[in-house]
Amino acid sequence: MRREKLDKWGFYGRRDELDHLRELLRRQRWFFLKVSGRRRIGKTSLVQQALQAEGRQKVLYIQIPDSDPAGVVSAARDFYDLFGVGGPLPVDLRSLAASIGELARQGFVVAVDEFQYFHRKALFEFTSHLQFEVDRLARDAAGVRGGLIVLGSIHTEMAALLEDRSAPLFARLTHALDVPHLDIASVLEILRVHTEPTAERLLFLWNLFEGVPKFYRDAYEEEVLGAERSELLRELFFSSSSPLRTEAENWFLRELRGRYDLVLKYIARHPGCTNGEINAHARSVEPEREKQVGGYLRVLRERYRMVKHLQPVFAKSTARNSRYYISDNFLRSWLAALAAPAASVNFRPIEVLVREADERLADADGYGLEQLVGVLYEERSRKGLEGFRLTQRVQGFWDRGDTEIDLVALNEEDRIVRLGTCKRAAERLAPDFAGFDAQIARFRQCIDRVRDWRLEKVAIATRHSQRTREAARRAGYIPQDLEELTQGL
Repeated sequence: MRREKLDKWGFYGRRDELDHLRELLRRQRWFFLKVSGRRRIGKTSLVQQALQAEGRQKVLYIQIPDSDPAGVVSAARDFYDLFGVGGPLPVDLRSLAASIGELARQGFVVAVDEFQYFHRKALFEFTSHLQFEVDRLARDAAGVRGGLIVLGSIHTEMAALLEDRSAPLFARLTHALDVPHLDIASVLEILRVHTEPTAERLLFLWNLFEGVPKFYRDAYEEEVLGAERSELLRELFFSSSSPLRTEAENWFLRELRGRYDLVLKYIARHPGCTNGEINAHARSVEPEREKQVGGYLRVLRERYRMVKHLQPVFAKSTARNSRYYISDNFLRSWLAALAAPAASVNFRPIEVLVREADERLADADGYGLEQLVGVLYEERSRKGLEGFRLTQRVQGFWDRGDTEIDLVALNEEDRIVRLGTCKRAAERLAPDFAGFDAQIARFRQCIDRVRDWRLEKVAIATRHSQRTREAARRAGYIPQDLEELTQGL
């Protein structure tokens, strides 16, 4: 039996969110809470943990299917039976809303998952019925011991249901909670409990799973959290029972159609690409539909939050040199490295496919390291740990010439700017120091704001040796690696 199976899976991270929920439940009065976040991020587990910690016995959980009204009511009746909720069962959307209101009066906490489906035209009437019940409960808030929690994963549809001025439920929420990725400290806690938290393993797993607790638990359940890269990939993605083999498909492809997939794949395989490059790719594949790319990008950014666009540090909001990235590491890794090999398991040897997928993921580790380092700088500064004190979010810098700086960190109070170069392999840093020095000089020439600030140069790798540390220091650089950046977390 592998080591990680010796330790039972627990609840990791989310201390602030858990405290917020427990305090809300402790008040013993009416509340209407929205919990949002990407799929698999742990919204339901967080709510369950809070309910258990506060000893709430009267609970009803309903997961809404992507169905018509009859399908929704049928699913709700099944959950009423599963949770042993007595009384008349709902027969339509109106009576479902009325039943939720009555249960809240009886002291139940009702959690409605996948609430965004009520944005569908066929189900939208439910929100008006629910508004009637919520308004009645709000009027009697002091005497109502129960509450309503709605959970959802599609930002714009949840916003349209609850925050749009024309929506029946507008201004009815009493509380809202956005569940982000686990922070690096929580990921490290998982690794320390179940395996060895080496720098290489942290980079590989974070680049693949980021802070999605469900994926780390899947690896734990398959007993590969501490395994070699190829074994983990084989068990999680390439066997007939692999838990993540269809995860990305179920998450986003059933929500998207056609051109979205084309745009997403290109951005995943070319992180930091420009709008012009995306247009050129789309034109090469489907020249007659070129003009629609901007609309697709807007939907992917605003509705699904699958794509983000960044501008270099200090750039004006109107600057045109923005770059596009997939906002979720798992989605990026799937599209860039795993989707094609995983789809070929019936036609090619699995060992060959696993090797190809691993090589593609390794190519993406460099960009993943840049991301991870930026998150670590922010997390360390936020928690007051030893290191660079940030006053502005970490971001890179680039221009239309040859300047490309991986890390720009600012301490505006002490007038310090730290510029960094990141390489997965420390041995690759020294040959680039002269070129990076030239880029730093160009950066300082074109950015008046920091021209007279103290400059710190940092050379960052997954793991430094004594030799690479000394080489960095001789060149005037501060050597840093993931082992150092994770100390104290």
